[in-house]
Amino acid sequence: MDTLHLGANSLESYWMPFTANRDFKRNPELVTGASGMYYTTRDGKPLLDGIAGLWCVNAGHGHPKIVEAIQKQAAQLDFASSFGFGHPLAFEYANRLISVAPEGLDHVFFTNSGSEATDTALKLALAYHHARGQGQRQRIIGRQRGYHGVGFGGLSAAGMGPHKRQFGMLLPGAAHMPHTHDPSRNAFSLGQPAHGAEIADTLEQMLQTYDPLTVAAVIVEPVAGSTGVLVPPIGYLERLRDICTRHGILLIFDEVVTGFGRLGHAFAAHRFNVTPDLIAIAKGMTNGAVPMGGVITSGEIYHTLMDSAAHGAVELSHGYTYSGHPLASAAALAALNVYIEEGVFEHAAAIEPLWQNRVHEMKGLPDVVDIRNLGLLAGIELGTDVANGKAIAKKVYDYCFERGVLIRPVANTIVLSPPLIISEEEIDVLFSTLAAALEAAGSQL
Repeated sequence: MDTLHLGANSLESYWMPFTANRDFKRNPELVTGASGMYYTTRDGKPLLDGIAGLWCVNAGHGHPKIVEAIQKQAAQLDFASSFGFGHPLAFEYANRLISVAPEGLDHVFFTNSGSEATDTALKLALAYHHARGQGQRQRIIGRQRGYHGVGFGGLSAAGMGPHKRQFGMLLPGAAHMPHTHDPSRNAFSLGQPAHGAEIADTLEQMLQTYDPLTVAAVIVEPVAGSTGVLVPPIGYLERLRDICTRHGILLIFDEVVTGFGRLGHAFAAHRFNVTPDLIAIAKGMTNGAVPMGGVITSGEIYHTLMDSAAHGAVELSHGYTYSGHPLASAAALAALNVYIEEGVFEHAAAIEPLWQNRVHEMKGLPDVVDIRNLGLLAGIELGTDVANGKAIAKKVYDYCFERGVLIRPVANTIVLSPPLIISEEEIDVLFSTLAAALEAAGSQL
């Protein structure tokens, strides 16, 4: 096998995640470096990163302050457990993070990924109700087309069928609200769609079936990312918050994608002015430099669990070996300082109107059937059906990659989520290349 100058390694040993491994290994696309807005391919060519790695490199690749913080921490303290032990940096970062969280959310539990964060949020919800003497609240309600990672809890609450096909029944007690995608009324909306707030009322109908006293939590992505960027209709999240509050149900925002500036604010909760009870976070938390995740939670949840446990007892039987890892804490603290001191969130907000205008210039190009956007997120839906659109999206991806631009095809949708430092010139390169790719793909069919 061609080892691509990988020495003793081959491509065969690594079982790649969410990848058609056999196809990839026949024609691998590898990068060997990254800086700022660009990857470097193995043949030395620059590749404009239109997807922030995987929704996570918000301050651009290789930011020197984040690199320095990781290097310094590795030399000073490489590991310390958080099980009845600790190190100062985890506490320092927790305090810094809470200072930018929505008001009332004032504690954080650290994990290592978004999948662990959503599973942790669900367990916190169950534990909270158990501590209050309402242990019958065991049902979790998610949403069709929702994505909450690949743990058993998050996957059970999620609503993307193909991700579940291989794994049987998963966890009992999960139910799903309808998704909010309504192209018949909302196609080509600029930002939040005008129609569909009433879709939230289906939650009230579900509660009549299941009894609200059996429901622990509702979990949603404020903007559904992995399914193709589904933006919530105006008023939808507000209705969900109201229904959950009235029935004593915890509302969880999965902000693994939207957290840390993707919508021009520290969190989507700020953008929508809707405060959940828990927020799952990861990705941009460390600028993608070191794996880390977490759950930001209200004082009500934290103190209920603290106060219900016997003196000297472990209040929550949950955690991970690498919770609050020193290198992750260093990277996260440095990343948050960069976001704040360099005005990364503010830049994303300022450049959003240009981003919106440029993405909607794709309307009318071959095979474009819908465009959805908010913040520095966009989804361009293609084709007469999913299979047709998927084939077109692959052609568009290949065209862009060959010309030095990285985008992400998700089924029949092109997903865009660049580093938040993207410039006007880089936006022009991205969308000029994408427009040419759509034209070229249309002429081939």
